[in-house]
Amino acid sequence: MSEEKEASDTREHVIPGTKKKFTGEDVEGYDFRGDFDMTEMLEKYSTTGFQATHMKEAIDLVKEMRDEDAKIFLTFTSNIISSGLREVIAYLARKDYVDVMITSAGSHTEDVIKTNDDFQMGEWEADEAKLREEGINRLGNIYVESDHYVWLESWLNDGFFQDFFSDEKIRTPSDLAYELGEAVGKDEDLDESDSFIYHAANNDINVYCPAMIDAEIGDFMFYYRQEQDEDIGIEILDDWDSLINEAIEADKTAIIAVGDGVPKHQAIMSNLFRGGTDYAVYISTGMEGDGSLSGAPPKEAVSWGKIKEETNNYTQIEAEATLVFPLLVAEAFKKYSPE
Repeated sequence: MSEEKEASDTREHVIPGTKKKFTGEDVEGYDFRGDFDMTEMLEKYSTTGFQATHMKEAIDLVKEMRDEDAKIFLTFTSNIISSGLREVIAYLARKDYVDVMITSAGSHTEDVIKTNDDFQMGEWEADEAKLREEGINRLGNIYVESDHYVWLESWLNDGFFQDFFSDEKIRTPSDLAYELGEAVGKDEDLDESDSFIYHAANNDINVYCPAMIDAEIGDFMFYYRQEQDEDIGIEILDDWDSLINEAIEADKTAIIAVGDGVPKHQAIMSNLFRGGTDYAVYISTGMEGDGSLSGAPPKEAVSWGKIKEETNNYTQIEAEATLVFPLLVAEAFKKYSPE
């Protein structure tokens, strides 16, 4: 067989040819020539591909949630409040744009601390033992001084816990969040302007925290019970009852999950009782391959009945939240006013 014949015979394996033309939209990104327009750029995300396309889907879904007056469950992990996304969460609470918040206990801890003092930018690469000696705790490239927690314990013990548990010895996490917000607002030495917990209390947005003891505020309640009042406690089942009713009493519900873990699962689980949420947007870096809740995409929640099986009613942006959540809020909340 000649070399020419051999080449001809192999070509169909390398370039088999298209039997039927695919009729999808053309792949096309934003044209930076001329004046820049953020909305037009985000519009072009739909045909940019990869996670940009999911970003545009999320923007459209959040706009639809708002158009349909769905009850919006916003969930976020405590590292969101550790970062500069605290101001974004506070904006949503201040404007009363969300109806329910679900988070972890570190959010309460660090939100209150930030009303008194700031966190600082540090480095990813550091001498961890040296930081420990210097009383500095590292959260990625954010540094948090141990003295912040010393201040928080003093502030909580200087009247807050006593007042909080004075009438009822057993309280709920949502009670704690509300009264923390109230206390922050009344303390003239604190700056409540970017406190999500203050603005949530001010707008009667319930803040649920199933794992209330899983941060320093839980540690300090432990010490308070050991040293001051052995009868106090935190009851989570009453809040679970309340959260389920938040879902089942709504005509339509929607979930925006910034990060994963317990906060996200409490939102989708509470919506199981109503046959699933109507809309869901996840922002996640979780890996599906390990079978964890954190890595589970929205379609998996459909199999459990936690998200309704509808067309185009959920999406997931596989990206780190500090990169994409401000863009979502800017386009779907700040610039968008439902008619």
